[in-house]
Amino acid sequence: MKTVIICVAMLFAQLSIFAQSNTNPLPRIIDKNGRHQLLVDGKPFLILGGQAHNSSAWPGMMPNVWAAIKQMHANTLEVPIYWEQVEAQQGKFNFSIVDTLLAQARARKVRLVLLWFATWKNGSNHYMPQWMKLEAGKYPNILNRDGKPIDSPSPHIEATLNADINAFTKLMGYLKKADPQHTVIMVQVENEPGSWDTVRDYSPLAQKLFEGQVPPELLKPELLKAMNVNVVTNGTWQKVFGDRADEYFQAWSIARFIGKVAAAGKTVYPLPLYVNAALRDPLTNPKASSYESGGPTDNVIPIWKAAAPAIDLLAPDIYLSGSEKVLKVLDLYDRPDNTLFVPEAGFNKENAKYMYDVIARGGIGFSPFGIDRNAEDPESTENKDRYVPYATSYALFKTMMPELAQWGFEGKIKAVVEHEDQADQTVDLGQWKVTVTFGSGRGGTTKNTTPNGKAMIVKLSENKFVLIGTNCHIAFAPSGNQADKAWQYLKVEEGKYQNGVFKPLRILNGDETDWKGPNFGDLPTVLQCTVITR
Repeated sequence: MKTVIICVAMLFAQLSIFAQSNTNPLPRIIDKNGRHQLLVDGKPFLILGGQAHNSSAWPGMMPNVWAAIKQMHANTLEVPIYWEQVEAQQGKFNFSIVDTLLAQARARKVRLVLLWFATWKNGSNHYMPQWMKLEAGKYPNILNRDGKPIDSPSPHIEATLNADINAFTKLMGYLKKADPQHTVIMVQVENEPGSWDTVRDYSPLAQKLFEGQVPPELLKPELLKAMNVNVVTNGTWQKVFGDRADEYFQAWSIARFIGKVAAAGKTVYPLPLYVNAALRDPLTNPKASSYESGGPTDNVIPIWKAAAPAIDLLAPDIYLSGSEKVLKVLDLYDRPDNTLFVPEAGFNKENAKYMYDVIARGGIGFSPFGIDRNAEDPESTENKDRYVPYATSYALFKTMMPELAQWGFEGKIKAVVEHEDQADQTVDLGQWKVTVTFGSGRGGTTKNTTPNGKAMIVKLSENKFVLIGTNCHIAFAPSGNQADKAWQYLKVEEGKYQNGVFKPLRILNGDETDWKGPNFGDLPTVLQCTVITR
């Protein structure tokens, strides 16, 4: 009888654990048909984010950060965790800042993405603990071609790697215990890794590795073809990769280091992990002397994928100007093997429009950088203007966030953003086409003062669509085998989503639709329309 009772108790314990794991599953990224989706609490989730300034993740600074998150209507805060903060003394860890962040985020019903500022932060090691900085011989920086030290950590030092692994696994282990409700949904491993002022490490240790054989992971035919080099089965870095050998060696070395840190952390607590990239010019294929070498720039994504399989995605930090460059970056990082996520974008009005394109591609989120402006008051009149383009979109998107995430994952969304030439753009919807004119007034005939128009068209069925936009005019027309048919709007409704259901506010007609379609003003609006041929 006692044995039966014990077995029953064990069974109930196992069922309890199983129930908990199913009612509160870990955040994860899923893939289907080359598209990606972030699941939080088992449901589609879209990161409507804001990133704090680099030095704002201290308790005394957080009130301004939270005020900015509230002003933006963001659902996720990206915030650093500093190695020098949590391991100020070697082997002694203090994660009180994690407790503070978790409590404050939960009180505001906001999710967190933690940014591990450790061995690399923008190419340097400035967030390493002081006890490491004081032992430069044990934890050295890299050397340039002339043998001079560069303000960038070496990726070849086991002592540095082991120290980072130890600290990161301690952080992930603490999160696992302290955050059973998964307030933290992703972790960024390091920050914009790479090196400035030298293409690679030229120390004796690095040089010996460089003169050795290319690792077999990089000699797979499909990878070599993706790198546009000849398929070979062996060879030195110089022989295999030619004039790009130095950069590719640096990329492999840094990715391998960070991949080991990530893998160790994932073994403890398998949250989604990513690495962010300081970008190069996406249009001209420049040499690494003009950008941060070795980070996950577009040209070395295959190397990073091979070297760091524990990293779930590589994410572009967008500070470039001009729609051609920005949209090209999104093209390059939106890959079947890479989930699109923009963790940093310049905090300006122009960049807000690109979140439409990210969502349409099935991206998992978008976040401007420096939302708190350090100690400045985000509630001030001057600062409020900075938040408007994000706040208005986030406030709307939050009401339909799961639907947008699912539609993007299923490939149902088309998006357009206004280019600098302000030209009309046409979207192919199969039996229909949509022409988007950017501007205000009837038919969008009055051009915008700045190119900030944007629109999303969601295809619910062959003739039914959801339209979202600002500062533009949308005109439908028959296409395909019904191109010459007469047509009209059967119904155009303005409304909003509540609990996954569209709730109409009014039916639009007359001046609102007579000019071939509806206009969208400064504030984003949701319309549901049905079009028919006659």
